[in-house]
Amino acid sequence: MTVSTNSDRQVQQLQELIQDINSGMLTTVNDDGSLHSCPMYSINEIDAEGRLWFFTSANSHRVSEIEQNQQVNVSFSSCEQQRYVSISGTAQLLKDRQKMAELWKPELETWFSQGLDQPDLALLQVNIKQADYWDSSSSYHPQTIKFS
Repeated sequence: MTVSTNSDRQVQQLQELIQDINSGMLTTVNDDGSLHSCPMYSINEIDAEGRLWFFTSANSHRVSEIEQNQQVNVSFSSCEQQRYVSISGTAQLLKDRQKMAELWKPELETWFSQGLDQPDLALLQVNIKQADYWDSSSSYHPQTIKFS
């Protein structure tokens, strides 16, 4: 397994791995300790601090799970490109209207018909701790990108 540590390069490398994958599976921890996964439309933008963003309803079950246990995993896959990415970290809910306006994409209206005016619209901020990936260019040997 290869481990990468340069922060700017890490963000860029991970950004390139997920940039053309439109959705990921967000896994949270239920109250009883079991795992629960749901699909999330990906904005495909990782900021300089190593954070990944998703729009969500503030009243969703996933948000209540995250309030109890912030540990999450987001997995992305592209069978066509033989690329698989597993991101682990912690998540938190944000209701920052300025950040929402910055990240909003028209495609999100499929889930949030009122757009940025949706009453319970919020952001999930995933603080990336580590990303493991497999792709055809690495001969399926796992690669790891660690964030501080």
